[in-house]
Amino acid sequence: MKLSKRFIFFCCLSVFLLFLLNAGAAQTFAQTEDSKPQIADTKAGKKEFSQTLTEDVKVFNKKPVEMSANSSSTLLNRVGVQTSQTMPLTLNEAIRKALENNNNIEVARDDVRFQETQLRSLLGNYDPIFTVAPTFSRSSTTGSTASNDFRVNAGVDKLIRRGGGTISSFFNNSQTGRNSQNNTTFNQTSALGTSATTTYFSNVGVNYTQPLFRNFSIDNTRRQIKIQRKRLQQSDADFRRQTMDVIAQVQRAYWDLVFALRDQQNRLANLNLAKENLRQVEARIEAGAAAPLARAEVATELANREGDVLLATQQVSLTENTLKTLLLRDPNAPEWSESIVPTDKPVISDEPIIVDDAVKDAIDNRPELNRLRLQKEINTIDIDYFKNQTKPQIDLVSSFSLGGLSLGGQNLSTTTPFPIIVPGVATNADSFLLSQINILRAGQNPFLPPLTLNDIPQVTPQGTPNFLNGGSFRSLRNLFRTDSPNYSVGVTFSFPLQNQTAKANLAGARIQQQQTDAQMRSQEQTVIAEVRNAVQAVETARQRVLTARRARENAEIQLEGERKLFEVGRSTTFLLFQRENTLTNARNAEIRAETDYNKALSDLQKATSTTFRLNNIEVDSPMDEK
Repeated sequence: MKLSKRFIFFCCLSVFLLFLLNAGAAQTFAQTEDSKPQIADTKAGKKEFSQTLTEDVKVFNKKPVEMSANSSSTLLNRVGVQTSQTMPLTLNEAIRKALENNNNIEVARDDVRFQETQLRSLLGNYDPIFTVAPTFSRSSTTGSTASNDFRVNAGVDKLIRRGGGTISSFFNNSQTGRNSQNNTTFNQTSALGTSATTTYFSNVGVNYTQPLFRNFSIDNTRRQIKIQRKRLQQSDADFRRQTMDVIAQVQRAYWDLVFALRDQQNRLANLNLAKENLRQVEARIEAGAAAPLARAEVATELANREGDVLLATQQVSLTENTLKTLLLRDPNAPEWSESIVPTDKPVISDEPIIVDDAVKDAIDNRPELNRLRLQKEINTIDIDYFKNQTKPQIDLVSSFSLGGLSLGGQNLSTTTPFPIIVPGVATNADSFLLSQINILRAGQNPFLPPLTLNDIPQVTPQGTPNFLNGGSFRSLRNLFRTDSPNYSVGVTFSFPLQNQTAKANLAGARIQQQQTDAQMRSQEQTVIAEVRNAVQAVETARQRVLTARRARENAEIQLEGERKLFEVGRSTTFLLFQRENTLTNARNAEIRAETDYNKALSDLQKATSTTFRLNNIEVDSPMDEK
């Protein structure tokens, strides 16, 4: 019984092996037939296959698969860019070009220059002001002789920065004709009994006003100058922040372009592998070692990889245009048609980054924090000014002048005496006066004899003094006589009753100071968070580089093993393509991790405001005139 069961088992096994051998021989025969498709035997044995499928397979076998007409150079072409015209560029050169040509940096730089002009404008309040006013006037009234008046007034005014005083000097000269109604100086000399036709007057002096309480330590002009200095430093902080932002953008764009070009190279290398696989498959089909259907599988993968190359080329254009936007000033510059070739390679460092040191650098150097510190100083200036305005105003007012006078060319210094009354004909006024005096004398004493000409007293008139005889030069010389100085000293008091404006402004300035303190604390928290995130990004990118390298090395080993299996017929094109794509992605992941590491370093430089120091960049400070 046991023998019969064993016999039956061996018989069934023999039949099954014989069936497998026959099926293999039939399949081999079908693959070696040139005029018959791979599935011809199946169609002949089974009637359920449609006629359409049979015709498609026949067409496929008779007509080779259409391959892409795009060559590698065609796939790498970019619109508006001559790939043959290259522009090698290092990262330092890119940064220097951006500092020279970037339009955003130029805008920030011009803002600093504008603030400098505003400061110079305020400092101009302390420039001396020279004025001169020559004036000629002629006046006349009915029945009187016209008079001419010529005046030349000059002066220099200046604000004193220390103490807030005001000094005003003047030098006035006037020449006035006879009977001039405006001739006040002539009227002052009428007591001399002259008949001068022209009067010359000169006056030189200085007026000085000095605040003693309010506006002594600070006034509005000095307040505006101090505030403008802080605003100038704020604009400089904004310029530095804008410059660091642009440098960080240039660094990121540069490494993005490095990755895009490496990705394009990897995609192109992967495409060349597909072309090589197609050549091998074609040779195997011709040798009868592979079915014609394998050609379509390779062609599909080839088309997919060509699409990957096209997308990589587009990404190169995008990243290159981003970098050119940062580097070029003119939108019509010839460099737009050139192809940028980065020459720097990503650098990986194992040096650890100390978070506390990075945070300290950020707190000390961040432009945003410097701007807020300057704003606090502006608030302090406002508080000092408005506190000063709540005080009463007490000003010392003083003046000193020298006056000179001359009465023109006179010749009245005669010494011949003449009587007070000169009688003449009966109608003469002096004769009438003399007769009236005699009548009065006779009425009082009839025995008094009448007055005769000899009894009338005589006088000798005084002529014009020599120091008043002359013209303009005489009046100028008279300025230095001992009797010419004039001076005055006084005090002006001003007491506001409530002074609500100054008190309200002071309260508002203190509220703004509290607001700035809160903004400062908030900004410090933001800066610390950015620094910590930047340090973490650097460390993560460094770890990604290490893992990406291991992944790429293992992918190379897997592809090499899969290729050997494919060559001996123990693998398929599908698995081979998978290994090739995996290696390409691993290479891209590695270069992406390396470029991300360098971008993370640039972000850390920006977060800690060490961009200038680490890139050997010096920024000149704006003007600081005292």
